[in-house]
Amino acid sequence: MKASRETNDMDQPITGINITPLVDVILVLLIIFMVTATFIMSPSLNVDLPKATTGEPTPISNIAVVIDAKGNLFLNGNPINEENLTVFVRAKREEGSRLNAIIGADKMVYHGRVIHIVDLLKKEGVSKFAINVEGE
Repeated sequence: MKASRETNDMDQPITGINITPLVDVILVLLIIFMVTATFIMSPSLNVDLPKATTGEPTPISNIAVVIDAKGNLFLNGNPINEENLTVFVRAKREEGSRLNAIIGADKMVYHGRVIHIVDLLKKEGVSKFAINVEGE
């Protein structure tokens, strides 16, 4: 009699849903998302911008130039030298797009270095500039 009872249990349809594997997969995806989000949101350049109480929101631009504390030049987050910067700006100008630049410099960078980069960009046809600062 016992044997027939076990076979009847096996013949019954499964009516409950086991959500444990689903929860496991969701938790793993959540952990992966949390770990990768810290890499995505971390700043690519560590620049100590000067503070200004009158700073405004940064406008949209197609050229972002950063000068770090050691005087290294970066274009849109990638290291670059002045010659390649002029080549990039000339290529953008030939595309016909209006050139706007945001210049961010560490507060330890000499003013002359920043003016030199502004002058270099202006010679290549950049029409508008913004200086990136940190609000107080």
